[in-house]
Amino acid sequence: MSEIIQKSLAYHQGGKIAVTPKTSLESFEDLSLAYSPGVAYPCLEIQANPLKSYDLTSKSNLVAVISNGTAVLGLGDIGAEASKPVMEGKSVLFKKFAKIDSFDIEINEKDPQKLISIIKAIAPTFGGINLEDIKAPECFEIERALIEELDIPVMHDDQHGTAIVSTAALLNASKIVNKELQDLKVVIIGAGASAISCAKMYKSFGVQHIHMFDSQGLINHLRSDLTPQKQEFISQKTFASYQEALKGADVLLGLSRANILTQEDIKEMAPNPLLFVLSNPNPEIAPELIKEVRPDAIVATGRSDYPNQINNVLAFPYLFRGALDVRASKITENMKKACSIALAQLAQEEVPQELCKLYQRDLSFGKDYIIPMPFDLRLLPKLSEAVAQSAKSDGVARI
Repeated sequence: MSEIIQKSLAYHQGGKIAVTPKTSLESFEDLSLAYSPGVAYPCLEIQANPLKSYDLTSKSNLVAVISNGTAVLGLGDIGAEASKPVMEGKSVLFKKFAKIDSFDIEINEKDPQKLISIIKAIAPTFGGINLEDIKAPECFEIERALIEELDIPVMHDDQHGTAIVSTAALLNASKIVNKELQDLKVVIIGAGASAISCAKMYKSFGVQHIHMFDSQGLINHLRSDLTPQKQEFISQKTFASYQEALKGADVLLGLSRANILTQEDIKEMAPNPLLFVLSNPNPEIAPELIKEVRPDAIVATGRSDYPNQINNVLAFPYLFRGALDVRASKITENMKKACSIALAQLAQEEVPQELCKLYQRDLSFGKDYIIPMPFDLRLLPKLSEAVAQSAKSDGVARI
């Protein structure tokens, strides 16, 4: 057994989260207040006014991390129970980075309608729901139904977290190489939930030329096998392969699988290309190989051992923090965009020296630093405030 496997199993021994009481329970009076008879009074208050649950229970700071285990990390459909370490990990990140409590809930159900019904039934417990690792295309249907039918924020992070962070990276990288978003030729390899959400957000910021490839080739006007989600990105081009599409392209977004690109594939991209190769744990092409043939490139990956990590932890904790702070009834597209803009702006600010020491390298806005680092303490106030203000502007804030 390798050292990393041993360390991982030891780290997870007994699980990563626990429930601890917030109030005193040291006396007979405490017991009578915590449970019977005292607990009856907040129950009656909530019965008379359901919104009182935000004041008299943990709901105002509690998020559910829910999965059915059908699309877990790079592991695929491993089942609900095997997904639990990932969901516990998500709960740890919520607590560490945004001071949000959460329960991980693994549901052994693949039927979308049944899963929707289960989640709706348990929703009163929570102030927000983070859907996780649910495969496409079912994830689109599940998220849409829950957003429409519940009055709390619901988000499938695999879709929108990557979109928010990679959009911030795109905004900054384009600024560095002095290219306008509307002029970019973007090639996307992969057409799953994350890729589609990224493409939608890029479009919302003005990107016009997107060419997306799935396992059957270019999504274009000649195809008759496209899901409704893919139909939004029908190209009028007839590229025979993504290698052909990459000639003259400004941006490559990879959300597919490891090592599918060669140096030859990227040699003829436009000057100062942006390569976001986000397949995990190994990217579509190694950054070292990119730099050998395209030293002018800006490269981002999903890994922490390279510069410019596109990490969802830069988005979801603060998106939910801002939503919870104003008791938002939903997460709007504008709230996601506000989070992305605030994230991009933060990377342009001077980085505290203690953060440079933590990461043991100079961090200043440029080709190797287009996105903030996860342990930047400025993320919480800056991003959550931007999200909260957007919720107020969109009329979904209740306080």
